[in-house]
Amino acid sequence: MTTPLRIGFIPLVDAAALIVAVDKGFAAAEGLDVTLIREVSWSNVRDKLNIGLFDAAHLLAPVAIASSLGLAHVKVPIVAPFNLGLNGNAITVSPGLHAAIMAEIDGDRFDPGATARALARVVAKRRKAGAEPLTIGMTFPFSTHNYQLRFWMAAAGVDPDEDVRLVVLPPPYMVDSLANGHVDAFCVGAPWNSVAVDRGIGHILHFVADILVRAVEKVLAVRRDWSEKNPDLLKALVRAHICAAQFIEQPENRVEVASLLSQPERVGVDADVIRRTLDGRMKISPDGTLRESSRYLLIGRDGAARPDPMQAAWLYAQMVRWGQVPLSADALQTAMAVFRPDLYDAVLGADPTATEPSGAIGAFAGPAFDARDIEGHLRAFAIGRWKPKP
Repeated sequence: MTTPLRIGFIPLVDAAALIVAVDKGFAAAEGLDVTLIREVSWSNVRDKLNIGLFDAAHLLAPVAIASSLGLAHVKVPIVAPFNLGLNGNAITVSPGLHAAIMAEIDGDRFDPGATARALARVVAKRRKAGAEPLTIGMTFPFSTHNYQLRFWMAAAGVDPDEDVRLVVLPPPYMVDSLANGHVDAFCVGAPWNSVAVDRGIGHILHFVADILVRAVEKVLAVRRDWSEKNPDLLKALVRAHICAAQFIEQPENRVEVASLLSQPERVGVDADVIRRTLDGRMKISPDGTLRESSRYLLIGRDGAARPDPMQAAWLYAQMVRWGQVPLSADALQTAMAVFRPDLYDAVLGADPTATEPSGAIGAFAGPAFDARDIEGHLRAFAIGRWKPKP
């Protein structure tokens, strides 16, 4: 007997563990009959998960936190027992903006500090010339893309709320928005950066791994009440994802995985683009320039699948920094409780006290992040909406 489940996802490569779990039979082996529903926008995924149309979802990690805190929407506690991916985002810019940044750069073009300073000079020149502010796309207000863009720009004095326009676009619409001149740049997950490069309309300026060494991106999300009512189902679902992630991370399986993800009802782009993403071997400019990174997208290796509450704390700190939520110990605790390494460990039969931490955030600017001192983290940055109490 199998149990039917409906799970929503956005067409992105970091949905790979979910897609492979279903299409390679790992979910079926656990007695799960999963129907995958392809969505376009994160608000659709969030809303359908919250009201019970989905049993689980491929979800932006900050959305799981925002939903649990009731930010800008109804309050529905979410738990994340499995990370679908770490890193995987990139910042892509139009040829014109790329040329302007390269003309102003004063260091290594892969150094986010150098590109942020160059961007600041571009912004200042545009302002002096009376030009419109640059328009930059990101996927959702409560998204890693939003926070990563802000962190990068603000490090060089660019105020993301005053000096540029940040606009929300669904991931599959980013490329056409760049092609039509609606945006000058965007931050999105794979494969859409590569699609822009292959179409000759964009340059990948940065992998997010340049900005943050280790950044949680998407999670397998379920409602907390569902997890409490269905503990065995949840274990089966996590087991299937663990098997899928291990399969994906075997290099000899990459061609098959890319083929599965390339199907129109899944991610729906050329398999070669997906393969390059999985291998971390990216074409970053229309002229064919390649760049490799072992940290471009982590799905199962290096402890990537295990939820880390410190990552939730960093995301919460960005919400506070940019005025989305007040700073409070209770809210921090709620945010960290979304990420459930205990549920992950229970599936593996692992002793959580013997599990080593998965690693630091590794931001390119500012002090090392300490989840016990959110206020100290916020005080380290000049630009933000949070202000210390007098």
